[in-house]
Amino acid sequence: GLNKGTAHRLLSSLVFLDYVRQDAETKKYALGFKLVELGNRLLSQIDIRTEARPFLMELAERTKETVHLVILDRFEVLYLDKVEAGVQPTGLRMVSMLGSRIPAHCSAVGKVLLAALPEENVKEMSQKRGLPLRTKNTITDLAKLLEHLKRVKKNGYALDDEENEIGVRCIGAPVHNQQGDVTAAISISVPAIRIETLVLQTAYKDWVMQTALKISRKLGYKRS
Repeated sequence: GLNKGTAHRLLSSLVFLDYVRQDAETKKYALGFKLVELGNRLLSQIDIRTEARPFLMELAERTKETVHLVILDRFEVLYLDKVEAGVQPTGLRMVSMLGSRIPAHCSAVGKVLLAALPEENVKEMSQKRGLPLRTKNTITDLAKLLEHLKRVKKNGYALDDEENEIGVRCIGAPVHNQQGDVTAAISISVPAIRIETLVLQTAYKDWVMQTALKISRKLGYKRS
């Protein structure tokens, strides 16, 4: 139902983005290899969730806390999986839902994922999307965020000290794929009224980092 000019403009854009390719001889159009890349990315995400699930359940049972598995999508944290160990004595439940998104700069898992990116990518994200204030603890200054991410990368974990949601603290660690790239992250989320930041940086830090490493090895990661 499109006229020839409109169809040509749409196809030209799709060709430029590699979603469509044009045969040099016949001039006919066909699906591009970008779709293969997207399909493989989706399959890898599904595999991550399947492989990670037993380890997430083990971590949730061990800590009696809520555990998440996320990826970075368009510079936002996308929740792939969530395991709850049950309602805590405080009666609090985490409001995160599968498929929901939050800004990356204000969450433990998001900062872990951002720390794995080139600094220029983080700057670009900040320019396009900004660093919106979620709570009084959110890092909204780019220079401070970049410095913070350097420490996250060095330490191998990140904290969210009520930066995304008042009343919730988190600690996150990266999940690596077979090539060694950070492809996902996991976290333990706790009610701030019950768990101090210092506790997250002691016993909880080791547990989340060990679990992330177990998942990474399951995905083919070879480094220690």
